[in-house]
Amino acid sequence: MGSIVLKSLSILLGLFFIFVGFIKLSSYISKDLHKDLRKEYVKYAKVFPLSEAMDFKIPSKWYRRTVGALEIICGLAMAFVPNHKVKNGANLCLLLLTLMAVYSHYMVADKLERTAPALVFLFMLSGRLVVYYQLTRRELERPEANVNGFKQE
Repeated sequence: MGSIVLKSLSILLGLFFIFVGFIKLSSYISKDLHKDLRKEYVKYAKVFPLSEAMDFKIPSKWYRRTVGALEIICGLAMAFVPNHKVKNGANLCLLLLTLMAVYSHYMVADKLERTAPALVFLFMLSGRLVVYYQLTRRELERPEANVNGFKQE
């Protein structure tokens, strides 16, 4: 049962982030949404946390493009790569990106309507990791049935 949940979450989250990343990179799906994202990333680039620490201004265009490309790459990995280490790495990368999104929404004083999707996907990505770690812990705790030195399934 948990394996179905893990696979479903991985595929659905992966496809969602591919879609969102594509919207950030291209106006092919929705010109209005892409234009709105371009305006919003101007504000988000101003509150990027490493800007002050490194005394470096990040161009909003490249910030948006980098986030979009990372979302597509990690979404593809979560949806289609069968290796759990790759999926978990992509999950952690997307988790970091959504944490940055929540931080950016908070710093520019966005309303809850704009912040809520980032919070929902932050919790979904966290939930996927929790399900994965519960399944691996359950497999490690399961006593192995051995008959004549061979593992029985």
